[in-house]
Amino acid sequence: MADSPHPETARVPHRQYGEVERALLERWPETRLDPTLTRIRALVDLLGEPQRGYPVVHVTGTNGKTSTCRMIDELLRAAGLRTGRYTSPHLQQMTERISLDGQSLTEEQFVRAYLDVAAYFEVVDRSGPHPLSFFEALTGMAYAAFADAPVDVAAVEVGMGGTWDATNVADGQVAVVTPVAVDHAAYLGDDPVEIAGEKAGILKPGGVAVLAEQQVEVAEVLVRRAAEVGVSIAREGQDFGVVQRQPGVGGQLLTLRGINRNYDEVFVPLHGAHQAHNAALALVAAEGFFGGLGQAAMLDPDVVREGFAAVSSPGRLEVVRRGPAIVLDGAHNPHGAQATVAAVQEAFAFSPLVGVVGVMGDKDVDGLLAVFEPVFAEIVCTQAATPRAMPADELADAADALFGQDRVHRAPRLDDALDVAVGLAEGGGGYGEALGSGGVLVTGSVVTVGQARTLLAVSSDRGSGGVR
Repeated sequence: MADSPHPETARVPHRQYGEVERALLERWPETRLDPTLTRIRALVDLLGEPQRGYPVVHVTGTNGKTSTCRMIDELLRAAGLRTGRYTSPHLQQMTERISLDGQSLTEEQFVRAYLDVAAYFEVVDRSGPHPLSFFEALTGMAYAAFADAPVDVAAVEVGMGGTWDATNVADGQVAVVTPVAVDHAAYLGDDPVEIAGEKAGILKPGGVAVLAEQQVEVAEVLVRRAAEVGVSIAREGQDFGVVQRQPGVGGQLLTLRGINRNYDEVFVPLHGAHQAHNAALALVAAEGFFGGLGQAAMLDPDVVREGFAAVSSPGRLEVVRRGPAIVLDGAHNPHGAQATVAAVQEAFAFSPLVGVVGVMGDKDVDGLLAVFEPVFAEIVCTQAATPRAMPADELADAADALFGQDRVHRAPRLDDALDVAVGLAEGGGGYGEALGSGGVLVTGSVVTVGQARTLLAVSSDRGSGGVR
């Protein structure tokens, strides 16, 4: 225990959620990566190692982590377990990052979780050259909240990378690696093999590794790490996968191959082939959790269907309005954008499709725009209200070179950008399409999508798939 309360916690008993949120945001931002686990280890040591009080399913990769975590959560809950879930970033409110039994913490619960651990922050802050970061503090809160609940199992998403990520003070009984590609290049580098080495750090001795289909050289890194630490491996495409997929209204109907059996007539209320592959990963993660892989549990098919039917993934191909339709998707790198484009073309028949794009300044903007150019009739360049956002004019200049100036619109304010895009979609975009056939895709950043969700008055705890 600290000798005296940290200055930021002394006022907490009398203030509301917003003040706690500000106190956390005053810490190092989560984008400031410091390759050490020293601070977070010191914190969890002071807290009594809460992350050791329950098994963890740990999820890393480049794209699909949050959706896969949410699927794992629903499957484990359908099987009767009490679950915790820790994901990042949030769309609208910080409380979304920590969930119990499938529900984000309320503001009151979040404040209580903060108060339970904040007195220990000062001890860690004083013990080294740097204080706890925002993400480290939240990770400590999550692990402590799960132990306090208590949960039967926690599904935990890596924030960035793997080896040096704050979540990695937990040893995952099951480690899931979604497809690895280049993202956060300024922090993790631009070599997929190097990135894979960082992400492989969550594979722990005696655990189970569930690996998505990967580039050959990436798969070699992951398999080599698994052999070094004695991890059982299940590889998509060899040991499990998507057998059949039928897109439909509001989602898709799947047949999934687990380790020892097929599960058919599984409805997942999310769009896109990438979500079907996420579902296969989640299924085998659940099998591995219940029975390992040598004798992987054969789950009750009705439990599997129940779990997947309850899945939501806000901000991932989420339809939030009709007439014209507005779809939100947080794709922020070329690999994610390719999956988004394929899913939009499969699930919708928008003509024209108008893009509202706002990106962060450290992303592969040219690569992202190149993926969207063939499918956007017109693009509205905007920026989220964050210092990390690329200015709308700078984004528009990059778009001009790919789209041509006549297809590019500039609207620095996101609310103005939405109005411009809706007008273009309603009017046929100047291409002679039928009125009412157009649609708007808001994309480029989770932050942009979250702020659009707020502007469009979508509740932060509403599941994916609903329409205003």
